[in-house]
Amino acid sequence: MAKAVALLSGGLDSTLAVLVLLRQNIEITAVTFQTYFGCDASSVSSCGRPTFDLAAKFGFDVETITLGESFIDIVKNPRHGHGKNMNPCIDCRILMLKEALKLMHSIGADFLVTGEVLGQRPMSQRRECFPLIDRDAGVEGYVLRPLCAKLLKPTIAEDNGLVDRAQLYAMNGRTRKPQMALAEELGLTEYPAPAGGCLLTDPIYAHRLKELLHYAPDASIRDISLLQIGRHFRLTPTCKAVVGRNESENEKIELLINSDSVLFTVTDVGSPTTILGDKDNTVTADLIRLTASITARYSDAKKEKEVEVVYWGKINGKITVNPANPYVAESYRIKE
Repeated sequence: MAKAVALLSGGLDSTLAVLVLLRQNIEITAVTFQTYFGCDASSVSSCGRPTFDLAAKFGFDVETITLGESFIDIVKNPRHGHGKNMNPCIDCRILMLKEALKLMHSIGADFLVTGEVLGQRPMSQRRECFPLIDRDAGVEGYVLRPLCAKLLKPTIAEDNGLVDRAQLYAMNGRTRKPQMALAEELGLTEYPAPAGGCLLTDPIYAHRLKELLHYAPDASIRDISLLQIGRHFRLTPTCKAVVGRNESENEKIELLINSDSVLFTVTDVGSPTTILGDKDNTVTADLIRLTASITARYSDAKKEKEVEVVYWGKINGKITVNPANPYVAESYRIKE
């Protein structure tokens, strides 16, 4: 029996690619990639649907690979450039295929599979991009794209008779109607909406990331994790505050405290948790006061003349402040 490694995000296209080959009795090991930008199996985004449920339902295996620092490096400096926002789609695909190739060799699989559709994504799914991506990833001839295979050159798997090319497809463009029809035919009744799940394509998130990398080119994973939550305030070139917007965000902020951080909250009333971070060890009394007043501004005590704010972490204490004037707070807020 032929074996393949399939890149599986949990979105409609990658799931269909797997099901099309399962119908040809090909043994599939799917691989899902964990990043820090939303497009993974732990995300609630459209490309982050839990893949293990799909595997259990349709009968294939799933492996998870964390891309980690290698992915962050290409986000910062992609060889093939960014898309409309901060998405390094071509470099991302190359990195994923390189990792999938390692898995292919380790389990003795014969070829790789993706759910790509010719012309669907403007940066990475153009006809001229597929050969470039495959060459740079070192996988020329090994990547089968079942949904648009009939529009592309036959792959090694097809030439060797491992896959029946007649049972593959010629999907093209951005319409999802052919995929939806195929999903019904294959018994795939639940699948996510087509909105992009990668945070790097989101203009608000991309703006925050650009701003962070401008001031901190060596930004840590923790700094990047904070970008998904809260209101963000640039207080100095090296100092930034993030204010939680609800209880869930407050809890996430508290989990992200480190040796360079100070947490703030207003006592005895509903209050956000604010995290103040400064990697250059310059948290001054003025910054403590400013962050406390911004925290008070978003608490239930924002109309009071004086508010007590406690802070802990790198520095511990409490301070009485006037809640920040809305215009003052907005002057520091990172615009979105």
